[in-house]
Amino acid sequence: MTGPDLASASAFVTATGFTPDEMTGTRVTGTVELGPDQHTPWGVVHGGVYAAVVESAASIGASAAVADRGQFAVGVNNSTDFLRPATEGRLDVLAEPVQQGRTLQLWLVTLTRAEDGKTVARGQVRLQNVPLPGA
Repeated sequence: MTGPDLASASAFVTATGFTPDEMTGTRVTGTVELGPDQHTPWGVVHGGVYAAVVESAASIGASAAVADRGQFAVGVNNSTDFLRPATEGRLDVLAEPVQQGRTLQLWLVTLTRAEDGKTVARGQVRLQNVPLPGA
């Protein structure tokens, strides 16, 4: 894979608890460790954590898909549904493309509880393929 290290993360992404494992242009997997640092004042994980993980996983995969063309992908729309509350534990992340075109991609990302496989959140991200800086 060319371009920046797609596994490196900013402090913001690190705070979400997302750790990618498999990172290809057709599939991204990983885990999220949830706990009190991501809670709302009411003691449940903030929905923004899920939206950020969805965006991160989709961006990694979409960027990997176009890296050989001297491009990366930027999100232009993120629609994340929060299906059940969580307070702590591990989530499994799976991101796969729905459509990959010359200029746009659409990725579906599912976050499921590792303990029972129930879906906690799921989202779609539309991404635009753009030139890498300096390319």
